[in-house]
Amino acid sequence: MKTRIMSHMVSHYPNFKGSLEFAMALVDGGASYLEVQFPFSDPTADGPYIQEACKIALEEGFSINSGFKLIERIKRFAEIPIFLMCYANIPFTYGIKDFIRICKETGVEGLIVPDLPYDYDEGLYTTAREYDLHPIPVVAFSMKEKRLRNILSQHFEFVYAILRKGITGIYTDIGEENIRFIKEVSSYGGKVLAGFGISSREQVELLMPHVHAVVVGSAFIKNIQAATRDKIYNTIFRFIKSLQGE
Repeated sequence: MKTRIMSHMVSHYPNFKGSLEFAMALVDGGASYLEVQFPFSDPTADGPYIQEACKIALEEGFSINSGFKLIERIKRFAEIPIFLMCYANIPFTYGIKDFIRICKETGVEGLIVPDLPYDYDEGLYTTAREYDLHPIPVVAFSMKEKRLRNILSQHFEFVYAILRKGITGIYTDIGEENIRFIKEVSSYGGKVLAGFGISSREQVELLMPHVHAVVVGSAFIKNIQAATRDKIYNTIFRFIKSLQGE
């Protein structure tokens, strides 16, 4: 069974050049999807590692336009799908239709906005589909059954499944409850992207039989923080290989 990793990175972390090296290491290391986060000053779902990465990225001069320029550069060497993750203030500030249009023009294939539910989305989900872009809803382990059914009945191509309560970056024990939740989400036919607190090969092995791809984010940031800036590529390349058992 192929190990599919959806690798999460923060645009402009640790800086523009460093995030290009970050992306290249993920692609060369065998990532199946690249999730690029546009940083925000108040990232509600993110734990301390991604919060710190967002803070540094903003200090390094991130802007929406420079974020799209980074994706354009990544597309020159990356043939895997790129999903853009951001909080709702960014498309609202930019203008939803213009934001979706430039996503498409830049080569983004999917859009994840965790604080924007599909039924209160101000037209973002519909507009994304008009531009042949995948809107990817986020469903939570703690979500009420009726709410979960309502979302999944919309038949999204991809669904992002959060494996536990809380924020990113804290190690998640994979047990029967997690797997049961994933199976329920999968039963609606969407490709399940499951994450939150994934940082080891053991976790990946437990999840892979049940998901389309395993999402890893904070663990990459943690590895960069432990490396010197001139060793970003090697550090990330080795880590993603270890997640794949190589």
